[in-house]
Amino acid sequence: MAVRSVPSALPFKTCDVFGNPLKPFNFLPIQTRNFQTKTLVAKRRANTRTESAKIRNRRTLKKFNGTRTKPRLSVFCSTKQLYAMLVDDQSKKCLFYGSTLQKPLRGDPPRSTIEAAECLGEELIKACMDLKINEISSYDRNGFAGGERMQAFEIAISRHGFLPR
Repeated sequence: MAVRSVPSALPFKTCDVFGNPLKPFNFLPIQTRNFQTKTLVAKRRANTRTESAKIRNRRTLKKFNGTRTKPRLSVFCSTKQLYAMLVDDQSKKCLFYGSTLQKPLRGDPPRSTIEAAECLGEELIKACMDLKINEISSYDRNGFAGGERMQAFEIAISRHGFLPR
């Protein structure tokens, strides 16, 4: 690592305040850098037909809030599993959480994820009965279209009247 030698005293000249005109003085060398400028491109908001499902979902979440007696049902479907939770947005608490990864839902002889998703829907109904919840404020699929696991879950819930069909 190279150490640059700095003069012990910087030679300053007097300025206009003390009566003498300002003369150039020596500071440490100023390094200049070349910055590239990029043009700013302003984009308008995307058309609702082509915009991302995630963006649309975040906008609708502002309208629907869950309460203790009428929570929001949020469902996330990954490539292999399904996760569901009842959310009380006012107190920011999760009232119920379940996924197809849980051992009681998978069963002793392993079930398929579609069968586990159906069992998850039935577990959700049991939890709603225990919490004395009769309806949900909104069904939040997080912008995902329905697949086989999502359909099995929705059928199990709609049997008990939670989802209008």
